[in-house]
Amino acid sequence: MGDNSNVNLPPGFRFYPTDEELVVHFLQRKAALLPCHPDVIPDLDLYPYDPWELDGKALGEGNQWYFFSRRTQNRNTSNGYWKPMGVDEPVVNSTSKKVGMKKYFVFCIGEAPTGIKTNWVMQEYHLSDCDSSSSRSSKRRGRSKIVSIPLPYY
Repeated sequence: MGDNSNVNLPPGFRFYPTDEELVVHFLQRKAALLPCHPDVIPDLDLYPYDPWELDGKALGEGNQWYFFSRRTQNRNTSNGYWKPMGVDEPVVNSTSKKVGMKKYFVFCIGEAPTGIKTNWVMQEYHLSDCDSSSSRSSKRRGRSKIVSIPLPYY
């Protein structure tokens, strides 16, 4: 799991959650201020970091990193910005009920909107509006997210 030495997991543990598992078992619980088991996804203030600086700061598995971060309008870093791609996609559970949303971002080097696209892609998960009753704190609802950033392929 990368350099995340503060995580004490048994040998052989692999973290490959589905979109539904990320939203239901981690994000909804985090937003409701309930414990997550296993508690493996760290909190991270994403936007001061360029994507190549995240190694060792987030839970890494394969070519992806996972972390909770506050949702913010400012998606700028010191060397670039995260540009939204496409439209939000629904995340559904096994009964086809919408449980959250997923949005893709690409990292661009330089100033918006003329930056140069890179191979860094981020998937941002957030709770759907229909989940507002399941959260104990409306201030936290929709502000936390789980982000998975695949490493670039060259």
